[in-house]
Amino acid sequence: MTIRTILKMGDPRLLRTAKPVTEFDTDALHLLLKDLLDTMHAANGAGLAAPQIGEDLQMVVFGSGQVNPRYPDAPAVPRTVLINPVIAPIGDEEQLDWEGCLSVPGMRGMVPRWNKVRYTGFDIYGDAIDRTVEGFHARVVQHECDHLWGKLYPMRMRDFAQFGFTDVLFPGIAASEDD
Repeated sequence: MTIRTILKMGDPRLLRTAKPVTEFDTDALHLLLKDLLDTMHAANGAGLAAPQIGEDLQMVVFGSGQVNPRYPDAPAVPRTVLINPVIAPIGDEEQLDWEGCLSVPGMRGMVPRWNKVRYTGFDIYGDAIDRTVEGFHARVVQHECDHLWGKLYPMRMRDFAQFGFTDVLFPGIAASEDD
């Protein structure tokens, strides 16, 4: 089990555009996937992007098939490995909701996201993924893919009056679950 250090907001590596993956089903890609999953689970993350652990590749993992303790009122999202993603909104309906991030520990903000999206990309073996999702699942994939394009959720916020410390905004969520 390898738990990697998660980069925090302010680290310039989080602001880069990640490079596309060009080779699939390699030992190096499988090791990166294992590190991403181990690190995400150890931090109770809803997802994690390769740039968050210093790897400059277009690869994200998210979901576990179970309710996430950091988002106890949100539905479960299936475990997904998504490489070289493309996201397209379906319709113009946006949804405002609270988000946190392992790279912005202990904080939450109200972030607008497309309510329904289609995402495409590849799994670790290079097989195509094509899904249409909405709600929390759509929010999670948009959040994680933003990391691939050098964006953190505070950059998407419109109202910083709705930004604060998780333990103040959501006292039921233990600080250890949000770091």
